[in-house]
Amino acid sequence: MAFFFKYMLHHSRLFLMVACIVFMLGTSQAAHAEDIDVAREQFKTGQYQKCLELTRKAIEDSTYRSRRHLWILMIESLMALGQYDEAAKEVDLALLRYPMSSRLLKLGHKAHQYCGQTERASEMLKKIYRYGGSFKIEFWDPPDLVALGETLLLLGSEPRIILEQLFNRALRIDPDCREAYLAAAALALDKQDYDLAASQYRKALERFGDDPDMHCGLAKAFYHSDRHLMIKSLDAAIFINPNHVPSLLLLAEHQIDCEDYASAGKLLDKAVAVNPWHSETWALRAVISHLGNDPNAVKSCRTNALKFWPKNPIVDYLIGRKLSQKYRFAEGAAYQRQALQFDPKYLSAKIQLTEDLLRLGDETKGWTLAEEVYKADQYNVLAYNLVNLRDNMSKFKTLNEDGFIIRMDELEEAVYGKRVLELLQQAKSQLCQKYGYELNDSVTLELFPNQQDFAVRTFGMPGGDGFLGVCFGNVITANSPRASRAINWEATLWHEFCHVVTLNLTHNKMPRWLSEGISVYEEIQRNPAWGQHMNSEYRKMILGGELVPISRLSSAFLSPPTPMHLQFAYYESSLVVEFLVDKFGLESLKDILADLAEGEEINAVISRRMAPIEKIEKQFEAFARKQAEDLAKNVDWAEPEKGQVDFSDPEALTDWLQKHPNSFWALTLRANHLLEEENWEQVQILLKKLLSLYPNYTDEGNAYSLLAQIYRKLDETEQERLMLSKLAAVSANAVEAYGRLMEIGMEQKDWPAILENGNKYMAVYPMLGTVHLQMGRANEELGHNEQAIDSYRRLLLLDPADPADINYRLAKLFQDQDPGTAKRYVLEALADAPRFRQAHRLLLKIISDTRSDSSSSESTPNNQDDLSATQEDAP
Repeated sequence: MAFFFKYMLHHSRLFLMVACIVFMLGTSQAAHAEDIDVAREQFKTGQYQKCLELTRKAIEDSTYRSRRHLWILMIESLMALGQYDEAAKEVDLALLRYPMSSRLLKLGHKAHQYCGQTERASEMLKKIYRYGGSFKIEFWDPPDLVALGETLLLLGSEPRIILEQLFNRALRIDPDCREAYLAAAALALDKQDYDLAASQYRKALERFGDDPDMHCGLAKAFYHSDRHLMIKSLDAAIFINPNHVPSLLLLAEHQIDCEDYASAGKLLDKAVAVNPWHSETWALRAVISHLGNDPNAVKSCRTNALKFWPKNPIVDYLIGRKLSQKYRFAEGAAYQRQALQFDPKYLSAKIQLTEDLLRLGDETKGWTLAEEVYKADQYNVLAYNLVNLRDNMSKFKTLNEDGFIIRMDELEEAVYGKRVLELLQQAKSQLCQKYGYELNDSVTLELFPNQQDFAVRTFGMPGGDGFLGVCFGNVITANSPRASRAINWEATLWHEFCHVVTLNLTHNKMPRWLSEGISVYEEIQRNPAWGQHMNSEYRKMILGGELVPISRLSSAFLSPPTPMHLQFAYYESSLVVEFLVDKFGLESLKDILADLAEGEEINAVISRRMAPIEKIEKQFEAFARKQAEDLAKNVDWAEPEKGQVDFSDPEALTDWLQKHPNSFWALTLRANHLLEEENWEQVQILLKKLLSLYPNYTDEGNAYSLLAQIYRKLDETEQERLMLSKLAAVSANAVEAYGRLMEIGMEQKDWPAILENGNKYMAVYPMLGTVHLQMGRANEELGHNEQAIDSYRRLLLLDPADPADINYRLAKLFQDQDPGTAKRYVLEALADAPRFRQAHRLLLKIISDTRSDSSSSESTPNNQDDLSATQEDAP
C-alpha cells in the first residue's frame, strides 16, 4: 500500500508538470496566433511601422514554435516602408531557419531585386524551381504552391498550365487562399486581359471584401475602360488603408491623365511619406517634371527611382508609357528602348514600344516587334490583337500621293479613295497656311471597315465604340463610313487633319481640350453644318452650372459620367476656342501654340498672352451662358417634374400647352400624337410653329423631316422639296433628306440639285450604288462626261441591279474618245443582256466607225502627198 501511494505521488507530479507545460505552450500558441492576427490587421490597414515592431518582437520570443508567418509579415512591412536592404538581410536570416519555404524565397527574390542584387535574386528563383522538381507538390501548402507558380511564370512557363495546376489547385485545397486569388488576377492583368482580371478580383472580393490589394487590383482592371469604377475601387482601398501606396500611385496616374498635376503631386507626397524610395513614385514624379519642362528635376527623380535597383526596367517603362499617353510617342519610345537595355526580355516595354512605333508611322519595325512579343508570349492579348490586325491590314490597298499614305479596304479605295485624297489635300493647303505650318513629313491615314480593327490599331484592344477617328501626330486612324451610322466622314477627317497641324506645331505638348477645341472649331469654319453646335441639352448643362473650368477642362474627356458629357466636353472646348479667337484674335492663339511647343504650361501661357486664367474663366462663363440663353429665345424650356403630368392623357397635354404655349417638347409630343391620328392640317400648324421657334433643330424627329413626310403623303412635292432642302442646308448627316432630294431631282430632271445632294450623301456614306447611278445620270445629262464615267465605274464595283445598262452608258460615253474601251463596255453589256437591242446597234456603230476611221487614215497620207505636190508645183 505504501508503494502504491509513493507511485501515485510520483506520477501525479509528472502529470502536473506535463499539464503545466501543455498549458504554457497552449497559452503561448494562442498568444502567437493573436499576435499574427493583430499584425496582419496592422499591415492591411497601413500601420506598417507598428506591424514591423510587433512582428520583430514576436520573432525574438523563443517560445513560438513557428515564426515563419511573422517573418514574412515583418519582411513585407520593411518592403512597404522602403527599407529594402534590411528586408534582404531579414530574408537571408529567415531562410537559415526555413530554407525550403517557397514564400520566403519568392519574397527574397523581390527584396534582393529591389537592392539591385540581381544574381542573388535569381538564386532564389532557382531554389524554388529545384524544390518544385524534387518534392511532391501534393504536400505543399497553398501559399507555397502560389509562390512556385509565380516563380515558374517568371522563368517562362506556360501560363495556362500554371493557372490550372498551381493557382487553381491552391484554391481547390483552400478556397480562402488569398495569395491564389491575387496571383490569378495579376496574371490576367499582365496578359492585358482586363475583363478576366476584373472577374477574378470580383470573385476575390466576395471573400476578402476588406482587402485593399483586391480593391486596388480591381481598379487596375478598370483603368482602361471605366474610370468611375476605378476611382470607386481606389476609394475603397484607401478607406481601408490610407497608406496603400499602389492605390495612391494609381490615383496619381489618373490625376496626371486629367492634367491635374498639383493633385497628383500631393498624392505622390503621401506615397513618399510611407515609402521614401518606391521606384514608381519617383518615376511618376519624373513624368510630372517632364511635362513641366524641367529636365533637371526629371534627372533627379529618375536617379531616385533607380537608387536601390539601378537597372529596374519598370522605371523607364512607366515614364515612357505616361509620356506616350500624352501623345509624346518619340520621347516615350526612347524610354522604352532604355528599359529594354536594362532587361531585353521585359515584354511590357517591348509591347509599349511596338505601339509607339506604329503610332509614329514606323510600321515595319512596329509589326516586327509585335511578332516578337507574340512569339515570346502567346497569351499577351495586345500582341495577339496586333498580329491579327497586321494580317487583316495586309489586304488593304495603299494610295501614296502628295505626301499622303492612305490605307483602305481595296473596294472602298476604288470607290472613294480619290475623294479622301482630295479632301486631305484641301485640308493640308488651308489649315497649314492658316496656322503657319510647313508639313514636310508624310501623313498616314488608315481607314478601317471593321470597327474592332480600328479599336485595336488605335487603343490596342477592342472597344472604343464612341470614337470616329484618332490622330497621333502624323498618323490618323478612323472608321470607314457605315450605312448604319450617319456620320459625316469628311468632317471627321478634316477634324483629324487639324490635329496633325496643331500637334506638330506644339510637338505634341498641348492639352487635350485645346487640341479638340481647335479641331471642332475648324470643322465649323470649313462648313457651318459640321462640328458641334448649341442644342437644348448643352443649353441645359450650361445654365445648370455644368461648365468645366478651362483650367480643368481636359479632365472632362477622361471620365465623363455619360456619353452626353463627353460630347459636351468637345463642344465646350470648341466654344472656348471660339471665345479666345473672337476676343484676342487668331494670332494670339497661334502664339499660345508656339509657347506650348517650348514646353510652357497652358494656364500660365493663357495668363501671360491674354489675361489671368481666373478672369478668362469668368468671361468665358458669361460668354457661354449668353450663347445658351440665345438659343431659340422664344421657346419655353420648362418641363414638369417626373410623374407630375400624365402626358399619355391628351387632356393633360392640352392643359400644359395652354399654360406653356411655346413648350418645345410638349409641342413636339402633341405633333407626334396628331401624326398618328393623320390629322394633317393641325399637325402642319404645330410643326410650322416649331420651325419658327427653333429653326436649327435637326435631331431625329425634327419638324423639317416631319413636314416633308406629310407633304409627300399629300403629293405636295414642291413643299416637300423645300422642307428637305432647308434641312439639308443645316445638317451634315441628313442622308434621308439628301436621298429623297435626289429622287425628286431625277423626277424633275434637276441635274444640278442631284449633284449637290449626291455630294452631301457621299460625305456621309459613299458606298450606296443608287447615289452613284443618279450622279452618273446627272453628269451625263450636263455633259460632264469625265465625272459621269467615274460615277458609273464606281457603280459597277458595287454590284448594281442593272450592270448591262451601266456598261452601255459607259460605252456611249467612250464612243467618240476611245472606241476600243467603248467596244469592251458594250460587249460587257451584251454578255449580261444578249437581247439588248440598243447595245447591239451601238456595237455595230462602233465597229462601223472604227472601219471608217481606218479607211480614212489609210487614204489621208496620199491626199496629203497630193496636196503637198500641188503646193510645190504652184508658181
